[in-house]
Amino acid sequence: MRGRTTLVTAAVVGSLILGACGSDSTDEPAATAAAAATTVATPAPTEAPAPTEAAAAADIVDTAVAAGSFKTLAAALGAAGLVETLKGEGPFTVFAPTDDAFAALPEGLVDALLKPENKATLTQILTYHVVAGKVLAADVKAGPVKTVEGSEATITTDGGVKIDDANVVTTDIVASNGVIHVIDAVLVPKSVDAAALLAPEPASTDAPKTTDVAATADIVDTAVAAGSFNTLAAALGAAGLVETLKGDGPFTVFAPTDDAFAALPAGLVEKLLLPANKDVLVKILTYHVVAGKVLAADVKAGPVKTVEGSEATITTDGGVKIDKANVVTTDVIATNGVIHVIDAVLVPADVDVTKL
Repeated sequence: MRGRTTLVTAAVVGSLILGACGSDSTDEPAATAAAAATTVATPAPTEAPAPTEAAAAADIVDTAVAAGSFKTLAAALGAAGLVETLKGEGPFTVFAPTDDAFAALPEGLVDALLKPENKATLTQILTYHVVAGKVLAADVKAGPVKTVEGSEATITTDGGVKIDDANVVTTDIVASNGVIHVIDAVLVPKSVDAAALLAPEPASTDAPKTTDVAATADIVDTAVAAGSFNTLAAALGAAGLVETLKGDGPFTVFAPTDDAFAALPAGLVEKLLLPANKDVLVKILTYHVVAGKVLAADVKAGPVKTVEGSEATITTDGGVKIDKANVVTTDVIATNGVIHVIDAVLVPADVDVTKL
């Protein structure tokens, strides 16, 4: 295992938790993310669905992750350091753009936003999608609404509900600390010049610096900035491991790409991200982590103890593998350790994912 290959552009997480409008509602019925969501075009039922344990237990971040269509948002929250904020007491109203909404942004914009140097701008955009208080669909009124970012978004109700230029397509996904309304576009405050983030960097005669990111970004932020670990970032958030992997370490992480997660059996990722399966998710993720900073040159064939507690197996015949996963990129350096990229998700021998 030789040669150090750096990860490419910051592409991940443009998932913006988006603001709602109006005042707090404290007596609204809870509902699950899947069952309680109603489209804005659908009349309100005469009887609201009964509260469920899942709705009462899952906060806004975990509810969004469990829904399965907010992976970019989850990644963006991680990059901006907003996961713990939106897992707090709140309450919050979030206008949440889907993965498709992020994909519709100008090419390269999400990557640019996820770069560590653009964290302040990403935070500004994400908090523009959040409104203080719990505002259900029945309480939304046309007019300006102050966002957590500080400026005002505009709600309109003619021909359907919109916030700025985004359509509200699903309402009232109730969480333990607020409510999510789903929108079909990413909101950008007027004070943010997104086009400026896409401007080409001035040419330099100096040799490119390869250590700037390594000197400033921890393992989580380095992975998020790479742009090909959206699912991993979402899983770390759901498992509550973000702060752990942003800690002192050092850690060695064998990081599966988005394609590696996509190759799992259909529906398995969504099941793993459910709050009910958090313990299993933690076991799987910590099985990808080894204590200490182990560079490619120091890797040896044989068993290696993982943070999960059991051993994975390194082989070096015909290329380096850990269990059945190929190591495809090595020595992605972070401030608190190193990342080696793998092409499959590792599962401890005592975990039976078919039972989820």
